[in-house]
Amino acid sequence: MATPTLGLHSIEEYRPLIGTEAVGRILGKAEKLGDLTTVNVSSTQYGGGVAEILSPLTLLMNAIGIETGWRVIEGRPEFFAFTKELHNGLQGGVVDVTEEKKRAYEQILFENSLRMHLEHDIVIVHDPQALPLVQHYQRSGPWLWCCHVDLSTPDLVVWDYLKPMIERYDAAVFSLPEYAQNLRLPQRFIMPAINPFSTINKELSDSEIARVLKQHGIPTDLPLVVQVSRFDKWKDPRGVIEACEVVRRTVDCTLVLVGSKADDDPEAATILESVQVLANERTLVLSVTDALLVNALQRRAAVVLQKSIREGFGLTVAEAMWKGTPVVGGSVGGICHQITDGENGFLVNSVPEAAERILDLLKNPRLRERMGANGRESVRQHFLLSRYLEDWMDLIASFRAGSS
Repeated sequence: MATPTLGLHSIEEYRPLIGTEAVGRILGKAEKLGDLTTVNVSSTQYGGGVAEILSPLTLLMNAIGIETGWRVIEGRPEFFAFTKELHNGLQGGVVDVTEEKKRAYEQILFENSLRMHLEHDIVIVHDPQALPLVQHYQRSGPWLWCCHVDLSTPDLVVWDYLKPMIERYDAAVFSLPEYAQNLRLPQRFIMPAINPFSTINKELSDSEIARVLKQHGIPTDLPLVVQVSRFDKWKDPRGVIEACEVVRRTVDCTLVLVGSKADDDPEAATILESVQVLANERTLVLSVTDALLVNALQRRAAVVLQKSIREGFGLTVAEAMWKGTPVVGGSVGGICHQITDGENGFLVNSVPEAAERILDLLKNPRLRERMGANGRESVRQHFLLSRYLEDWMDLIASFRAGSS
């Protein structure tokens, strides 16, 4: 296969990372699925982990010969306000699910169904925003619902509302076995992964890193502590700021909180405003969509945080680990599957624990180096997009074989 142009990376480019045998195995599986058409449906093309996954995944699937589309639903602000409530409810938040909100939500999805022509062999719908679409099609093949959030303790009102719609699908795909539910359909588990060649993950020279940080006014005279995430209460940005205030009593540092506001998350602006009032010359809060800045920050940081209270998976953990930067993460959800506490990062349950682990890393360069190297290797083995691609191909093939 010739190397694609215009920045499209082929599976062949993974060969130095995953080996010749794995590349050959993936190409062999793709050849058997080459007559299928698949399509993904999500709520936004940028911002958040789902878009970060679907953008390279759909390109890579097409590059290996599996025709794969990507559709994005449209909705008014009140629609996305309610789907954010559903998102929060699935993660355990108590929300107000009224009949009026449900009718408006379902009406918007009906309208989207009239615009979308989903006659593909495999349809994959992501998260609660587009869930009701399944009710409006005469299906010619399996429909899969892929949920990326932490489903360990869903709010029962929200779950009871969504469950009948979920059970219209042919299978549900969750990030972790811990998120399995009592459903009358097959459940599969596929952990997300990162694209090592994307702008957010590609190699950068020291001079490139310095240029990008200078462009955004990021001081580098003190160690950098960085958290990259949506401005979302579940990411605990206030807890991050509090932890760094404790750290500065012993070791001075600069904290950078950086994130974007996705179209499908109307709460983000409120959370951002509540955090910006706490900003100062050593606590920087940046609302930008700049993959190169994220890359530079994760590479230059002494410590990367992902102090989540709930987390479906947490791609930013794998991103930072891939760059050889140690991560202090909340001991929740998918973070626990990426970080082995004390080996390739630290897991914490509170602000004091986070502060203690940040200090350990800031004061011990050898510990940072060891954990960083271990983290990069664990991502190479388990969390590259090539593995995610193969997991999805195996699931699709199981429907063809009738084994699901």
